[in-house]
Amino acid sequence: MSTQAEKQDATPVSQRKRSWPAISEDTEYFWNGVRDGELRVQQCSDCSALSHPPKPICSVCGSFELGHLVASGAGTVYSHVTFHKPLSPGFDEPYNVSVIELVEGVRLVSQVVGVQPSDVSIGMPVEVEFTEVEPGLVLPLFHPVAETGGKDVSHG
Repeated sequence: MSTQAEKQDATPVSQRKRSWPAISEDTEYFWNGVRDGELRVQQCSDCSALSHPPKPICSVCGSFELGHLVASGAGTVYSHVTFHKPLSPGFDEPYNVSVIELVEGVRLVSQVVGVQPSDVSIGMPVEVEFTEVEPGLVLPLFHPVAETGGKDVSHG
């Protein structure tokens, strides 16, 4: 089984439409989880603190003993912005960049898909989906869900 980093290295830069994430020793578990359909969040083995983005040391207790937990993938939109002109190649206009607060309490930057950017709102319940946005690049994106029952309410 190849790692996300190996897949990234196999795709020539000239064929990439988007900027790809920099994968390091500290972040590889996260990107391998994304490839495997898991949203992994760093967890300190000593104090159980959660952290995202991954760090080489626990920001709460200073431990180097770090592992991860598999997050539920459920959360809400904490903040968002709509870009009407792409700042980076590979994005359709307009597009949103959203900060998602997972039910586990950590926040991560992603996109809400399946709705128009103007329909994204703070507090919107969302759920992760793993999308291959171009060959070899899988990203954790989020789609809206109903507040009760978890049914997909996206349109578009």
